[in-house]
Amino acid sequence: MGAQQSKSSPEAAAHEKAVLDRLQSLKLEDDFVHVSSEKEALFNGGINRKPEELAVEITQNWQSKLLADPKNRLALSALSSANPRDVLTNRSTKIADQHVFNVKIPFEGAPITNQRSSGRCWLFASTNVFRIAIMKKYNLDAFELSQAYLFFWDKLEKSNFFLENIIETADQPLDERLVQRLLADPVSDGGQWDMVYNLVDKYGLVPQTLYPDSWNAMSSSTINYIIVAKLREYAVVLRDLASGSRKSAATLSAAKDKMVREIHLILTLTLGPPPSSTDEFEWTFLDKDGRARTVVSTPHRFAKDISSQEFRITSSAIASMVSLVHDPRHAPLSLMTVDRLGNVVGGRGITYINVDMDTLKQACVSMLRAGLPVFFGSDVGKYSERTQGVMDLELFDFELGFNVRLYGSLDKAARLRVGESAMTHAMVLTAVHVDAEGKTVRWRVQNSWGTGVGEKGWFVMSDAWMDQFVYQAVVDPRFLSRKVRDVLNKEPVVLPLWDPMGALA
Repeated sequence: MGAQQSKSSPEAAAHEKAVLDRLQSLKLEDDFVHVSSEKEALFNGGINRKPEELAVEITQNWQSKLLADPKNRLALSALSSANPRDVLTNRSTKIADQHVFNVKIPFEGAPITNQRSSGRCWLFASTNVFRIAIMKKYNLDAFELSQAYLFFWDKLEKSNFFLENIIETADQPLDERLVQRLLADPVSDGGQWDMVYNLVDKYGLVPQTLYPDSWNAMSSSTINYIIVAKLREYAVVLRDLASGSRKSAATLSAAKDKMVREIHLILTLTLGPPPSSTDEFEWTFLDKDGRARTVVSTPHRFAKDISSQEFRITSSAIASMVSLVHDPRHAPLSLMTVDRLGNVVGGRGITYINVDMDTLKQACVSMLRAGLPVFFGSDVGKYSERTQGVMDLELFDFELGFNVRLYGSLDKAARLRVGESAMTHAMVLTAVHVDAEGKTVRWRVQNSWGTGVGEKGWFVMSDAWMDQFVYQAVVDPRFLSRKVRDVLNKEPVVLPLWDPMGALA
């Protein structure tokens, strides 16, 4: 649609001539309008140029020529009456992206989870990885760890982390970029693998039946609004205290402790009081053989007891997993971290090993061949369709509809640089299809958007889509070469907090 043009009508031709005559009066030379001015702008390496208005006559001419083409009129009828994504969906691509895979982990876990109206994907993806060993250990058909339990402690820890950052940056102007970035997103729902590690290491894990989702866990916008408003208010108070004549470490600590306690109150009343990380709980359940069983543990012990010899999944193996990223702005085999990104004061920082996509994908294939699920981060909103659960670069034919390429000259690195792409969502890989030459073709994705989307909650991702929009995969280091593992010994490149690699899935 809209890819070809027909001849102009006589009226349009006359209108175009009038426009051209006007442009000639402005001294049109070599297809550019040259305008002299005593106040010409000097920019871009010494080019003298004055900002130009958008001429009404020109836009009218564009429209006349556009609508003179019957294909554009057809495109107008179709694209203005429906979602352009639906109109331009490539049917053959959806048919080609079948849920057929020749490398698949033997046990994917169940049920398909649902984060509902919250940004907790990273907690769902990570607990979906953890639960595999627990389900095998206790002979379960279906099981979920409590995402709300980790969500509660993450919100509280992030609040404390934010306030400590505010105190540390109190000597910087309020409009400093770092301070403004802290204030812009004090306590989002999102997170990263290292942040999950911090929470599990400090608070452990509990079954979902012992701490199920409250309404506010499933729909977090209201509590986020309340907590963010209070944290920004607290930030002003702490900055004033830090610059006052009676400033002291004790005064700041006392004020901050009172603030965090107020956040704890808000969380407790909206999410419910969570189990203590050190108190014993009793978990009673039916295994898949129908036997009633009881486990007595604490959240800390329960997390440490994750184990499955069949898949070599243990709590220590999970703790040793590393985040591979593909950030083409930086050299492969570089270690990266993000300044002031985290959730637990004194916890593990965010660490990425930057590799090329072939290394990242081969590590994922090795994990899947070993029967291990893979936590990964991607920009899920690009070239994806949630109803049928397809992620494919050929899914939408925008060029057919608009006669323009959506990204044109922007490659993956450029999209990161200009803010067109970033990690927005975490999911889990459980299978891959590999062709006769050993090349990966498509991947099976376990999402956390419920069974009403995709293939009963499962998505399929083309390999080309993975190349362009997958940024992270968390893998066991035993599937990496010595050269990649040794990157952990390097001095990290420290990215600023506003860098796109600081985006929280």
